[in-house]
Amino acid sequence: MASTFVLLILSSPSGAGKTTLTRKLQSRFPELFFSVSHTTRAPRNGEQDGRDYHFVDRARFEELIAEEAFIEWAEVHGNLYGTSMAEIERAKGTPGCGGMIFDIDYQGARQIRAKVPDVVGVFVLPPSMPELERRLRGRASETEEVVQRRFAVAKREIEHYALFDYVIVNDELPTAFSELEGVVLAERSRRARRAHVAERLLRSGRI
Repeated sequence: MASTFVLLILSSPSGAGKTTLTRKLQSRFPELFFSVSHTTRAPRNGEQDGRDYHFVDRARFEELIAEEAFIEWAEVHGNLYGTSMAEIERAKGTPGCGGMIFDIDYQGARQIRAKVPDVVGVFVLPPSMPELERRLRGRASETEEVVQRRFAVAKREIEHYALFDYVIVNDELPTAFSELEGVVLAERSRRARRAHVAERLLRSGRI
């Protein structure tokens, strides 16, 4: 595993823009793998099994829970979501992989933090609640019932922002992405991730 291997959690209320930010981050850092979660919800237009999610029915998901296959799982908006241990092992075993991005809610973030202390958490906020509602309504795939339910849950999700290391307000996408890019670069330069370089130089006698 690379010394600068970073496990990065991105979380937000639905509609705050974390999916767009995640895709831009993967474009900027292709060595960061995306953790493909399991879910019991139906695919949205354009989503592909194995790329966006592993789509399974509730019975299969519950079998995986019983098998302790998940590092985290939770029920969100009536659907089950979970991250399998196999996803992390896939990243660790791939040459050149620089880390993994988890697109999960605060429940999953808390569970992963309990098991992986050095994971980095980023919470994405909308600029305002009216703007969040407008973005939710702009999703052609969402019914009015779903919009109302997601908006009602948003405040409870925002209440958990303190679980995360960084908070980004997604008002203007370029600015929000610049901040997220800065988080990745800063985390790669942490002393703990680069200490081996300094120690190698000391042992070589070149400084």
